[in-house]
Amino acid sequence: MTFRVPASPASADKLVQGVSLRKVDETGEGVRLDRFLKREFPGLTQGQIEKWLRSGEIRVDGGRAKSSDRLKAGQELRLPPLKAAIFAPRPGPEAGPRLSQAEINLIRDAVIYEDADLIALNKPHGLAVQGGTKTLRHVDGLLAAFDNGEGKPKLVHRLDRDTSGVLVVAKTAHSAAWITQAFRTRGVDKIYWAVTIGAPHPLDGEIRGFMKKAAGPVDGDREMMVTAAHGDPDGRFAITDYTVIAHASGKAAWVAMRPVTGRTHQLRFHMALIGSPIVGDPKYGHHASRGEHLREAPGGLAPLLHLHARGLELRRPDGRKLRFIAPLSPHMAHAFELLGFETGDAKNPFAALARE
Repeated sequence: MTFRVPASPASADKLVQGVSLRKVDETGEGVRLDRFLKREFPGLTQGQIEKWLRSGEIRVDGGRAKSSDRLKAGQELRLPPLKAAIFAPRPGPEAGPRLSQAEINLIRDAVIYEDADLIALNKPHGLAVQGGTKTLRHVDGLLAAFDNGEGKPKLVHRLDRDTSGVLVVAKTAHSAAWITQAFRTRGVDKIYWAVTIGAPHPLDGEIRGFMKKAAGPVDGDREMMVTAAHGDPDGRFAITDYTVIAHASGKAAWVAMRPVTGRTHQLRFHMALIGSPIVGDPKYGHHASRGEHLREAPGGLAPLLHLHARGLELRRPDGRKLRFIAPLSPHMAHAFELLGFETGDAKNPFAALARE
């Protein structure tokens, strides 16, 4: 059954009859269930979504779901009968809050590449990609600065709030589909740079294993990842390639990382797991997989996460490659200067982890 939009405002309080089924398209890949529903049905409230999830009236592929579940393209959503008002169109730019000139400058100054299909941004540290209850400024909202009357660009992947670096957004539905497919099929090569506490041993290698979200709060943090046993139904296999480009007397290191898989907090968790957490990491800076106390960072470094999405390589449908390289955030540039690391020693961030 498909959704029906009311023919006139007079029918706004009538129910759209019957249970509805909807397939998740490519633009829903990796999006939280609650955010996808509110994007598709602007009249839905968070409270209504949570109520339907608790009662099992919203299901994903026939099973119960949580609002925080990440969707996959091709999944089928089951929804209860919906009030016609839920289909109300989103407010246009004139009806919503306007961006200030400072906000417009912030997002436009972050552009490192643009063509007819996409925009590559150098996302600043501390700027969330999507909004939330207490997050009023975020990339998704700032993308309205690029709206030329045909809609703002669309998110196709994400970075943590405190991770800076390359973030790609799609300018059309067509480009959103092929870029999302590229990420889903590992057709994108990503290189991250980090400053770690101490130098990992060995100096290059592969970290692999199962990880999962902790069953309960760890030191009051509800979003921590922990090691999972093989066969754990909640475990997700993760692989990270890494190499140390330089180190400062073993007290800190400049590490290049390639996430072969894309799990939540994967790079941060893996560096802590091998005893060299990323400088300034509020979640994993003091705890490895079992909560051991880790070494202190060298003095003079900012108390900010030193993780940067340095490079991203993307293949177009016609086979052509695009490569984006993002300059370091100010606090990481300061750390490099303080520790004596020279970015000129790795002009091509992909070279250190070149694929055979």
